[in-house]
Amino acid sequence: MAKGDHLYYSFFFNGFPITHHGIDCGNALVIEFGKKQGSKDKCIVTITTLNDFYANRKVSVKPYGKCDCANIVIDRARKMLGQENYNLFTNNCEHLATYCKTGIKHSEQVKNVKAVGSGASASGVAVATGIGVVAGTGAAAGFSGAGIMSGLATVGGVVGGGAVAGVGVLGAAPAAIAKVAMDQVLKDDETLPPKEREARKRGRDITTVGAVAGTAGAVGAIAASGSVAGLSAAGITSGLAAVGSVIGGGMVAGVAVTVAAPAVTAGAIGFGAYKIWKWLSE
Repeated sequence: MAKGDHLYYSFFFNGFPITHHGIDCGNALVIEFGKKQGSKDKCIVTITTLNDFYANRKVSVKPYGKCDCANIVIDRARKMLGQENYNLFTNNCEHLATYCKTGIKHSEQVKNVKAVGSGASASGVAVATGIGVVAGTGAAAGFSGAGIMSGLATVGGVVGGGAVAGVGVLGAAPAAIAKVAMDQVLKDDETLPPKEREARKRGRDITTVGAVAGTAGAVGAIAASGSVAGLSAAGITSGLAAVGSVIGGGMVAGVAVTVAAPAVTAGAIGFGAYKIWKWLSE
């Protein structure tokens, strides 16, 4: 640790992982957002000892690719002393520390929560919409076996395919939403170190591969899971019912699972690739 460093440590609060941030001012002193004396709720930008800051937790230094010199960083931090405008989403301890280092307020924690939350919500809507489309577009409407197969065939016909193509078409929307969300989580930032930026780029690229793999995997699960193997009408009907039974449903649940699979796979593979590349480059 050195004067002007962005310090942080991790801990769990009500079961959720949290990080707390501050600026090293030298002489074993740290500027941070801390509890205002005599208040249970209000936070204030204050200066404290290094020992009180991390309280025997493992403290780390956040690396930067582009940031201001230590004197500017500490000058910004000292000018913030006494401010009480803490806000969990717009002005938390991480916003404070990144502002001191770069002149720009930013919080990875808040950004990731917003991206994942909005992505999950939008993907859920897309899956629900897809199920509605299946039930309403076929020659035999409704959630019967014939209705679902007819709907999938109609949707697949848009791209010149059949029921199998319908699964892929419906899965494209949640997968695209997952891609957008992961692009936000792994967003490039010139203040980050080169290795971190490269790892994020790899993760963004692999997310697209994950979406394609998720669709292929969903189709493969349909073909292999049912009592009638393959991708014939009977095979798809049997396979969707078998996939749906995993979560206690029938064919409708099977459609939901297979439509959502590309989005889930895209996010998992993309973020996994980012973590692996980051680990290998360290």
